[in-house]
Amino acid sequence: QVQLVESGGGLVQAGGSLRLSCAASGLAFSTAGLGWFRRVPGKEREFVAGISWSAGNTYYADAVKGRFAISRDNSKNTVYLHMNSLKPEDTAVYFCAAAPGGTVAFGREDYGMDYWGKGTLVTVSS
Repeated sequence: QVQLVESGGGLVQAGGSLRLSCAASGLAFSTAGLGWFRRVPGKEREFVAGISWSAGNTYYADAVKGRFAISRDNSKNTVYLHMNSLKPEDTAVYFCAAAPGGTVAFGREDYGMDYWGKGTLVTVSS
């Protein structure tokens, strides 16, 4: 069965950096699209970043553009989210997700992601 396990969350001061990791198993990782999402209590889940299977095409929400970077290491079946210049409003539970179709489907509610991790908490203090 498919499993996605996030790690790397924690407490960091505003302006600091953090790297999240998501280790995947049970799926064809190299041909899957991948994404990071986040959610805070009382609000809907929001898209953060995505990466396609092919040539490393990446996509970012406006709120994190220029500060976050998504990458993947197919040899390790792992996708990363590098977060820099963190702000208190970045505080959330961050989830990784996988799309077997290979691309991030922006026109769909679930962005084409069939599998989701359980999340890792990132807290940015003032």
